[in-house]
Amino acid sequence: MPPETTHYKSEMTNSTPTKPAIIVHGGCGSVYPEPMSPERRAAYETKLMEAAQAGYEALQAGKSSVEAVEVSVKILEDSPLFNAAHGAVFSNEEIIELDASIMDGAAFLAGAVAGVRTIRNPISAARKVMEASNHVMMVGTGAEAFAQTVGLEVVPPSYFEIAERRDQIRQIKEAEAQGQTTKETKLGTVGAVALDLNGNLAAGTSTGGMLNKRFGRVGDSPIIGAGTFANHVCAVSGTGHGEFFMRHTVAHDIAALMEYKGVSVEQAAQKVIHEKVLKAGGEGGVIVLDAQGNRGITHSTQGMFWASVSSDGTQQVHVDNIIIE
Repeated sequence: MPPETTHYKSEMTNSTPTKPAIIVHGGCGSVYPEPMSPERRAAYETKLMEAAQAGYEALQAGKSSVEAVEVSVKILEDSPLFNAAHGAVFSNEEIIELDASIMDGAAFLAGAVAGVRTIRNPISAARKVMEASNHVMMVGTGAEAFAQTVGLEVVPPSYFEIAERRDQIRQIKEAEAQGQTTKETKLGTVGAVALDLNGNLAAGTSTGGMLNKRFGRVGDSPIIGAGTFANHVCAVSGTGHGEFFMRHTVAHDIAALMEYKGVSVEQAAQKVIHEKVLKAGGEGGVIVLDAQGNRGITHSTQGMFWASVSSDGTQQVHVDNIIIE
């Protein structure tokens, strides 16, 4: 059977208002080895929906998709529930290094930061790189210096630390000291994709990276085309095993299937995550939104956290394989 096809518009903006839509995610994978408590689940649901609703309200007020993505991701970065900014995981050196990227699908511009330790909201720094510099990516102390010149909030590294993450790295190091092999853990990357009233799309992703990472490792989240991508066809934010997302340029591959082969948003997401990345040995998930407000949400892990407000105003939140509408 031939793949389902969808005809996508090539215009940068629409002459008539588009109904806005937004999806946010809080990562995928087995976040907790034990069943999640009702209180913990409720906390995730509340924060995810808060982020989605804030972005949606920005869209309804006429803000751009880029602005909505930043608004939503900042809420998740500021929450200790997720592996992004405040509450991010520790590296093997017991430091917290943050990555983020954002892309404006209409202007086809992008910005990213990687390996930053003092920028309160890396997604805002990524946006400033996109809009206030001639570059796409800045890293480390250079990115931090740039953030100060453009007026972003800088905080001490201790701001990002929480006791739960400190316990995680301590347990891993104790296990390694006893000669035990520890599994690479990918926790709670956050992201958002949005469609605004002008029909323009944007995507953004933010993360603390891999727990116990070494040697300045950077994953897919700040890499345009891997963890984040947006154009006139769709917006994509990913989460999962970054090395595979980079090797297979996951976010761009989904967009290419849609643009060049006319594959639907849902089919494109499924094909790349389940037929390409999973078969190669990687796990992960994506949220995808097309220019008509259709969505694709898929993951090859045990669960994925996400929330959305669709073009008709319907709210959904999904935590650990349970959907509450």
